[in-house]
Amino acid sequence: MRYNDFNRKHRRLAILRHLEACTDYTSNASILTDVLDHVGVASTRSQVVTELQWLKENGFIITQENGDFVVATATLSGAEIATGRATHPEIQRPSPKA
Repeated sequence: MRYNDFNRKHRRLAILRHLEACTDYTSNASILTDVLDHVGVASTRSQVVTELQWLKENGFIITQENGDFVVATATLSGAEIATGRATHPEIQRPSPKA
């Protein structure tokens, strides 16, 4: 697996895990960019928005967009991926809890 593919899969999981942990399962692209940097998956805002679009197209989130401001909310399928109860080949599987 190429390094960029690994990062993309990990970025998708980190987004879903953050949304699953948020009240109302909701966050915005700017906060997600900061969160990803904090967990070691350095990402540009453009990369985050691209992944949000992919997650939306695949039914893992819904979005509300107002110009450049993008708000994402996890769906049930997205929350199941985040917690490891479901998997998808294009999203990193979470590590088991210790």
